[in-house]
Amino acid sequence: MDFLTLYEFILDRLPESLDLEWLAFGIAAATLAFLVFNAVISATALYTWFERRVLARIQSRLGPNRWGPFGLLQPLADVLKLMVKEDTIPDDADRPLFHLAPIILLVPGLMVFAVIPFGEIPFEDGSFLGRLNIGILFIIGITGINALGVFIAGWASRNKYAMFGAMRGVAMLVSYEVPMALALTGVVIMSGSLALTDIVIGQNVIYLVTQPLGFLIFMTAASAEMSRTPFDMVEAESELGSGFNTEYSGIKFALFFLGEFMAPLAVATVTTVLYLGGTRGFDPIPGQIWFVLKAFMVILGLLWIRATWPRLRVDQIMGFAWKGLFPLALFNMFLVAIEVLVFQDPDTGAITNGDLWLIAGINWVLTVVAVVVMAQVLGQKRLKRPVPVPSPLANMNAGSD
Repeated sequence: MDFLTLYEFILDRLPESLDLEWLAFGIAAATLAFLVFNAVISATALYTWFERRVLARIQSRLGPNRWGPFGLLQPLADVLKLMVKEDTIPDDADRPLFHLAPIILLVPGLMVFAVIPFGEIPFEDGSFLGRLNIGILFIIGITGINALGVFIAGWASRNKYAMFGAMRGVAMLVSYEVPMALALTGVVIMSGSLALTDIVIGQNVIYLVTQPLGFLIFMTAASAEMSRTPFDMVEAESELGSGFNTEYSGIKFALFFLGEFMAPLAVATVTTVLYLGGTRGFDPIPGQIWFVLKAFMVILGLLWIRATWPRLRVDQIMGFAWKGLFPLALFNMFLVAIEVLVFQDPDTGAITNGDLWLIAGINWVLTVVAVVVMAQVLGQKRLKRPVPVPSPLANMNAGSD
C-alpha cells in the first residue's frame, strides 16, 4: 500500500460535507511514517545481532550469546543499557546543534526505504511514496545530508578529536559522492528513467551483468559513504578515540549507533533495485522473497569486506576517490552512453536481450582491463633499498692505538 492509496482510503471514510483533506493527508502520512520507522528499526536491530555474530565467526569468536536464544535479545539489552546511561554534554558545546546532529544522521537512512519498490512487477503500488519518478535523485540528495550531520556533530562537540573526525568525514563523503553519482548515471542512461520502478522493469538482463564496472564503483563509493572498513577514517578509533561522536553518550550515542547499522541495509536495498533486478525472479517464489535474498547476499559481501580489509590511510582514501574511481566512473558513463546509442532501436527505444548479452561481454572485458590499468597506475611502487654508504668518520680512530 502506497501513500496515495492510503490517503484515498482514509478520505473516503471521512464526512464528505466537511473539507477534511488535510486530516486525511496527515493521518496517511503519520501512519506510513509509523510503519516505515518500526519496520526499519526492527530490521536494524536484528541486523546488529547478525553482523556481530558473523564477524565473531570470521574472527573465531562467539559473539553475542547471553541474552536470549543465540543472543537474539542482545540489541534490546544494548538499547536498555544506553537509555539508562548519563547523557553528558560538554560545557562548551553548541547545545542546539549537539542535540540535532544524531537526528540528522538517522533520518536519511529512514527516508531511503520510503522510495524502495517492494511490490510485484508492474508495480501497481510502487513504493511507500508511490511511483516516484525521481527516485535516484531523491536517494542521492537525501544521503548527501550525512556529510552535514557528521560536520555538525564534530563542530558542536567543541572537541579537537571530534573536529578532526568531522573534517575527514566531510572530505571523504563529498569526494565519494561524485563517482557514485556518475556510476548511477550509467543506470539512468540504460534504463532511460530516474524512477526506481522503471529501472527494475527495464532489467531484462540485470545491470550487474551489463554494467560490472558501474556496480564495482557504486559498491566502493557506498562503502565509503557508510564510513565502514576500509574507509572508516571518520571514527578511526586508534587515532581519534571515537571520531566525530567522541563526546556523545546515552540515547544520542544510540542514535548514532542505529544510523551506522541502518546504512548497510539501505545500501543493500538500493543495490538490489539498481543492479540486481529488485523483485525480479522465477516463479513460484514471490518477488519479495527474491528481493530479500538478493539484499542478503549484498549484506554478506559488505560484512566480508569489513571483516577482512584493513583501514586505509587518509591520503590513500582521498587519492583513490579522485585518481581511481572518478576516471573509472567517467569511462563507465561514456561507455554505456555509446553502447546505448549504438544498440538501441530508434523506433522502440529498447535494446534486445541478445544485444544486452553482447554489451555484457564487452563491458566485462573492459572492466578487467580498466581495473588492471588502474592498479598499475595507482599501485604502490616497489622501492629499491639504497646501498649503505660507509661514513667517513667510521674509521677515524682506527689507527690511533
